[in-house]
Amino acid sequence: MILKKDLSITWYGHSTFKIVSPKGKHILIDPWVTGNPACPQHLKKVDRVDLILIAHGHFDHMADAVTIARAHSPKVVGIYEVAAWLEGQGVGHTRPMNMGGTQEVDGISVTMVQAFHSSGIQDTDGRIVYGGSAAGYVVRLENGFTFYHSGDTAVFGDMRLIAELYKPQLCFLPIGGLFTMSPREAAYACKLLKPKWAIPMHYGTFPALTGTPAELKALTKGIRGLKVIEMQPGDTIR
Repeated sequence: MILKKDLSITWYGHSTFKIVSPKGKHILIDPWVTGNPACPQHLKKVDRVDLILIAHGHFDHMADAVTIARAHSPKVVGIYEVAAWLEGQGVGHTRPMNMGGTQEVDGISVTMVQAFHSSGIQDTDGRIVYGGSAAGYVVRLENGFTFYHSGDTAVFGDMRLIAELYKPQLCFLPIGGLFTMSPREAAYACKLLKPKWAIPMHYGTFPALTGTPAELKALTKGIRGLKVIEMQPGDTIR
């Protein structure tokens, strides 16, 4: 499945993706790699990162943020509280923001939008500390291709506003259930967002995350113009 000839997407499992932009920028979303049971062994060592996006503070979305940021010195985008915590761990080049804000990073437009989820950070001593609000991102690449990574979220009516304001062509949506949307809610999210492509994520990593791409495909078969792309961890779409 070819989305754009000058764009690649690699799934590391769970909610972690690497996007290589048309101008060759390596964007890592929700860096959970070394402890991620879905991540293939050959992807455990991240070779290059120019920009990290962090949706919220839970371990399965940022457990490797500090290690990877120290190794590659990327710009790191997150909500203010997550960015502040990372700075306290010695991470430089943070680019804090908040809901509704947009910033340009190396020619890539990043807009932070709401997500319905929690965002506690497990501190170095094991305590859960305040991590601000959970978020999603709308990203517009250098050639205008726009995608939406929802982070962990429930379905919410203002996804319709995301569609109207930003018109994402591709959406990454959780389907596991229990901690996020299930395929039923994700199918409704597709109706609100109206993308050309949807990539399911955040399923199958743990037994409790029971939603499947097959269910999402069945529930969205009546949505005209939508293609659900089922990836396997380690797959790259070029």
